[in-house]
Amino acid sequence: MSLCSREPRVPADRLVAEMVPPPRFDSVRFSTYLPDPNQPSQREAVHVLEEFANGLGQSPGPAAGRRGLFGFGRGRAPKVPAGPRGVYLDGGYGVGKTHLLASLWHATDAEPSRKAFGTFVELTNLVGALGFQQTVQTLSGHRLLCIDEFELDDPGDTVLVSSLLARLVEAGVALAATSNTLPGKLGEGRFAAADFMREIQGLSAHFRALRIDGEDYRHRGLPEAPAPYSEEQVTRAARATEGASLDDFAALLDHLARVHPSRYGALTDGLSAVCLTGVRPVPDQSTALRLVVLADRLYDREVPVLTSGEPFDRLFGEEMLKGGYRKKYFRAISRLTALARDAAPLVDAH
Repeated sequence: MSLCSREPRVPADRLVAEMVPPPRFDSVRFSTYLPDPNQPSQREAVHVLEEFANGLGQSPGPAAGRRGLFGFGRGRAPKVPAGPRGVYLDGGYGVGKTHLLASLWHATDAEPSRKAFGTFVELTNLVGALGFQQTVQTLSGHRLLCIDEFELDDPGDTVLVSSLLARLVEAGVALAATSNTLPGKLGEGRFAAADFMREIQGLSAHFRALRIDGEDYRHRGLPEAPAPYSEEQVTRAARATEGASLDDFAALLDHLARVHPSRYGALTDGLSAVCLTGVRPVPDQSTALRLVVLADRLYDREVPVLTSGEPFDRLFGEEMLKGGYRKKYFRAISRLTALARDAAPLVDAH
């Protein structure tokens, strides 16, 4: 099986239906989050989010499809709760922000069709597939919208998402998000345009920010990720593992350029493992950002990644790791490292 031979087509209704916590977070709950005793901010975050979920259960949002285009009737203003209508989880990599966000989704007393969960990239892809007005109409009947990895990488996306969230807040939708940067600091060091920063500040007013301190749990007390294997070991394991794919890394990067990132999840459908030969540093930023999206989708679906070539901490050059997208690159390295550790048994078994 080869990823390069796949060219998935994803209908818009699937994009909406799949706005739920990924399989990795199907069973997480607040009770399964284990706060680090040395990090009181983690326990405090659980407490605040539990209260937030309880509050959503006590105040039903607008009913989908019965209150006009944006979730409320003609000539009648929406009823907007006082104060921030969202929570924003800020913290480093691997402190459990996505676990907590998914726990909030599960704890909110609403039908799955009335709460949505997706990454920032998936949200922008949804707008691209449905159009802005239809996305507002689709999501304005929701009780809760959870946005994971909320990172604004260009002014166009900033304007798009800020406009979308403003409409949803007006319609009574509660918001929750995770990121590695506080709302008022998003975009800092990336773009200096006054309009861009003004949009960011407007978004930050919708959220109560919660700082979550801690070290990356994926490395806490665990061995380092295995070094890359030989090409022969990767090839043999791929051929012996049912449902595994096998691709040359450079060829896969070329293929990703021909597949829209909204389809990367479908690209990995049914895979038990991804095996790559000849891993090497990515050549440019556009390629790197596409690889970040693929890494996120693989991590969401818990697909092990077995490789030969360079180790994952050399994927992105020094300039990339110092630039405006460094948080994305470090997140990708962290997640791919976890998936590489998961792949080690494939070689041991064969």
